[in-house]
Amino acid sequence: MIAHKSYDYAEGVVKREIAAPKYVIKQCKEFIHICDGKSDKYFLDEDKLRQIDKVLKMLVMPRGLRAGCSIYECSCGYQWLFYAAILCVAHRENPDRRRYETAILEIARKNFKTFTIATIFVLLFLLEPKFSKFYSVAPDGALSREVKTAIEEILKSSPLIYLHNERPRFKVLRDYIQFMPNENRYVPLNYSNSRMDGKLPNVFLADEVGALPNSYAIEAMRSGQLNILNKLGCIISTKYPTANNPFEDEVNYAKRVLDGTQTDDTVFSLLYEPDAEPAQALRAQNKSKKEDCLHATFGWVNDDTILKHANPVALEIPEIWEDLLKKRARAIAIESARENFLTKHCNIIYQGAGTESFVDIKYLQNCRVNKIDWAGREVYVGVDLSMSNDNTAVAICAEEDGKILADVVSFIPEGRIEEKNKFEKLDYRRFMAKGKCIACGNKTIDYGVVEDFVFRIEKKYGVTVRAIGFDRYNAISSAQKWNQAYNTVEIRQHSDTLHPPTKLLYEKITNGEFEYEKNPLLEINFENARCTYDTNMNRYVTKKKSCGKVDMVVALINAVYLLQQDVIFSDNSWVVQVI
Repeated sequence: MIAHKSYDYAEGVVKREIAAPKYVIKQCKEFIHICDGKSDKYFLDEDKLRQIDKVLKMLVMPRGLRAGCSIYECSCGYQWLFYAAILCVAHRENPDRRRYETAILEIARKNFKTFTIATIFVLLFLLEPKFSKFYSVAPDGALSREVKTAIEEILKSSPLIYLHNERPRFKVLRDYIQFMPNENRYVPLNYSNSRMDGKLPNVFLADEVGALPNSYAIEAMRSGQLNILNKLGCIISTKYPTANNPFEDEVNYAKRVLDGTQTDDTVFSLLYEPDAEPAQALRAQNKSKKEDCLHATFGWVNDDTILKHANPVALEIPEIWEDLLKKRARAIAIESARENFLTKHCNIIYQGAGTESFVDIKYLQNCRVNKIDWAGREVYVGVDLSMSNDNTAVAICAEEDGKILADVVSFIPEGRIEEKNKFEKLDYRRFMAKGKCIACGNKTIDYGVVEDFVFRIEKKYGVTVRAIGFDRYNAISSAQKWNQAYNTVEIRQHSDTLHPPTKLLYEKITNGEFEYEKNPLLEINFENARCTYDTNMNRYVTKKKSCGKVDMVVALINAVYLLQQDVIFSDNSWVVQVI
């Protein structure tokens, strides 16, 4: 245990004395673990931390409610944690090497995120080795220059840092800022789709990443860091109205790391987005009231937890909290103000009537077992045959004493493995080694391999296949072949059809009445899965609004549909699809 504001904040979050969402709690637990000396690989460099404290005491707030006070006095809890973690956590085997190479900050507007990054750059001017290069990039030049402006204001308000013998120690020009004693330089970059390669950043900032059209700027910066010991990329943003943007990709990757489905010790993240549980509880209370659908989407109308989870600064500064309450009242009264309030001040992707995670990953992982004895069971097979160059999945499930047992296998094009590894930030070869992913074909999936796998299920598992459920899309030819030996059932991919098995699967998982064979790829698919509601409040998984591959979840829901119809509803009058 250390005596420091960063530790105090993390401890308060973990003890639930400070309101914070679940992924922030997970990151705080790891920070405390390191600070308490319980990590074999990493430690908190307290000497470096004292250096930072000393500098922050000399830096002055240039404006705002506490203008003229030191930044040390004014910094909020999350800022202390951010500074300490990304700059002071190091490798035990090499104390000069920092642990984190990517720092992700997801936080609502007006929580000092740009000021936080500006402060970090000032610290880096003083603490990094000679000739270090720092860059910032944003969707447009004006946003990128906001960081530069913030740095300038801090420096010029802090004579103890800015001046030496009454002469400036910093060269502040239109295109860059340079700390002359060690020639460390910061450069704000205008966004470009093609001219950002060739930079060699020790540290870079990507601001408002949710508004970037693609990941080019981030990847261009990262590609220039290959030979740098203490590289760092700061990825920060609020939410944006669409889930299809580079920031959501980074956030989803960070969630997988914190959930333990992805191994990557180089990522630190503070994800201040509201937990889904309050939303789902409120929706359950209002499910019969269509007019309450929007209110129930995340409970934002009357649940202060939403604001607290997204706005850590408001918990420490009453004036900001009062302003948020005023903005919420306005969003309730004026529909045109709603989207901006929900995305920018609640960190909620506003997509109309409820889009939410399918199930909390912690409930799913509680259902994980090493092996299921399938011998002698009757099983139901669900298939999701994708487009030929995308992932395909086959799921089997059975019922035992009220539990659903499941196993799912994914299929990918063999010639696209490296491409998919890079784009999806996954290691498909690891999943292949575990037997839960099969590569077949070249640039497209060989459907013959998938068809043969289904035909071999009985022999492979020692089971009897009761029926095979499929989506008509891309599956007609394969279903015709399976239909020669098995009952094949077309499952309409509509909300009224999919709602019952989706609801059943959710309930079985959350109640611990589900078992699946250990499968990290399946867990990632579940993390990616997003649900929405139709006008009748039927809940179903939607590929369009999900954040990555969900083929394994879709295949499993198809299998559960068959199980539900035959075993749970005791309806043995199969309607065999005529092809």
